[in-house]
Amino acid sequence: MDGKYLPNIKSPADVKKIPEAELPELAAEIRQELIETVSKNGGHLASNLGVVELTIALHRVFHSPQDKIIWDVSHQSYVHKLLTGRADRFDSLRLPGGISGFTRRSESEHDIMSGGHSSVALSAAYGVAAANRIKKQKNYTVAVVGDGAFTGGMVYEALNNAGRAGNGTRLIVILNDNEMSISPNVGALAKYFAVMRANPRYFRMKARTENALNHIPLVGKKLAKGLYSLKTHVKNLIYNSTMFEDLGFRYMGPVDGHDIPHLIAALEGAKAANYPIVLHVNTVKGKGYEFAEKAPDAFHGVSAFDLVSGEPIFRETSFSEKFGEFLVQAARKDSRICCITAAMSLGTGTDAFRREFPDRFFDVGIAEQHAATFAAGLAAGGMLPVFAVYSTFLQRSYDQIIHDCAMQGLKIVFAIDRAGFVGSDGESHQGIFDAAFLNTIPDITVLAPTTFGELNSFLVQAFYHTDGPVAIRYPRGIEPEVPEDFEDSFRAFDLYGDPARDTALVTYGRCFAEACRAKAALAEQGRDVFIIKLNMIKPVANDAVKAALHCRRVFFFEEGQRYGGIGETFGDKLFKYGYKGDYKNTAVEGEFPKQDTVKGQLHRYRLDAEGMVEVVRG
Repeated sequence: MDGKYLPNIKSPADVKKIPEAELPELAAEIRQELIETVSKNGGHLASNLGVVELTIALHRVFHSPQDKIIWDVSHQSYVHKLLTGRADRFDSLRLPGGISGFTRRSESEHDIMSGGHSSVALSAAYGVAAANRIKKQKNYTVAVVGDGAFTGGMVYEALNNAGRAGNGTRLIVILNDNEMSISPNVGALAKYFAVMRANPRYFRMKARTENALNHIPLVGKKLAKGLYSLKTHVKNLIYNSTMFEDLGFRYMGPVDGHDIPHLIAALEGAKAANYPIVLHVNTVKGKGYEFAEKAPDAFHGVSAFDLVSGEPIFRETSFSEKFGEFLVQAARKDSRICCITAAMSLGTGTDAFRREFPDRFFDVGIAEQHAATFAAGLAAGGMLPVFAVYSTFLQRSYDQIIHDCAMQGLKIVFAIDRAGFVGSDGESHQGIFDAAFLNTIPDITVLAPTTFGELNSFLVQAFYHTDGPVAIRYPRGIEPEVPEDFEDSFRAFDLYGDPARDTALVTYGRCFAEACRAKAALAEQGRDVFIIKLNMIKPVANDAVKAALHCRRVFFFEEGQRYGGIGETFGDKLFKYGYKGDYKNTAVEGEFPKQDTVKGQLHRYRLDAEGMVEVVRG
């Protein structure tokens, strides 16, 4: 880590020591550190480049950790980490044992909340602010929320609730607007008012005036209310939206998110107001790195890339891309097929569908609950909807899957990307819960392909040969290598090896490839086993269970939660059929997997070939 300023920052107090005129030099050093580190380790680049000046201003004005800064999603918290004593470890970003790509309570006292999912920061921040108010503490709570998160309904639930808190609640919401304009800037007069409203002297004067009026007997509060009402009507002539003030917040902005002095003045002004504030900040996503500025979506979350060209270092076809191809092929033949995504068209491989079938493509924003019920409505209207979503985000629509999809018996396809371990994104993004929670829902079918060919076949089955809602879950990354002599049946389950052997390995999805390698390694040691590969993991086929009844030992390996998972279901059925042998279920048990490579995570939980051999050998 090079630079005049960044290497010397051990805490936010050091940011306050740098002369204001020299802060742009600090910003330049931070950008260089971000680009170099993410190019090696992967991570979220564009969003962090966009909040460099904002983060500097926040730590200049507020006093963390006494004042709490909560980052929505927190994928844009890298600069915050650099300024809060983690700069000397920043090269370990997203590596095993290194600092997280998201805020983590266990990592720093400056991280009051662990992050990972969107639209939650305002709810948490209001809770912290309410706690401060109850304890009569004068600290501030700041929620930094991106404009994308405002497509999530939870933000509005929190706004509606927090806006009623009124005077004395020191809650500041930073609307980081890096893409759309919620409150458009109209002409020179609007710019003038934005600057004026950001002046701390304006807010101090306004607060003193309201306080004085409120203390006038009988008429004071009415005068204060009337003055605020008059001011609001005047402002309505200038700004197109007063949504925030209608909900009880006071609105400031827009403010240039790359003008540090202006940001500092605006934040000081927000502090001077003794009620909930929304400060609207305009930033440029990817600022300071040409490739990220031109393609901010592509540089939102990236793997390792070449600094000079901006191109990925490793490029292989993924399950996401193949799913997108197969979906487009199916949609060309059937005009009923629609695609839904929750602000993740690139991540889920559905951007090609968006371009070819814009009338049948729906990006609902960060609103997974709405997406599931919207899919139910499309299905009830005679369409064949596909909701493409990461496993970790599908969790957010659990109630809707139960009530609006499965209970209704509607044909909806849930294309569950990033199922299983996802590697360096850490605890908040592992796709290890969907198999277990879908397993609890009646009348839903869950399919788990291992290969691209199975993915294509199962998609067709889901559309035309399976009743009710169907989930197809597939892993992050590339197709695993399976033995040349394995033949896909595309049925509920497959047997690989001699089914007369007395030891069976049972698994599904990516783990099948590991089980095949374990089978070969065990054979070299004189231990012959066969594999029961589940393709349909819910319901588990009775014949798949019966295929293991004769075995002396049965080992289930699952890249997911043990409790409530498919291994528990298989074991339960096995013993109901009168099984008398030994049954061992290996899965994730009682913990949130830490960041690592996928290979490392499989090894940790003994779900790679080496681990499976160890389990079988005892």
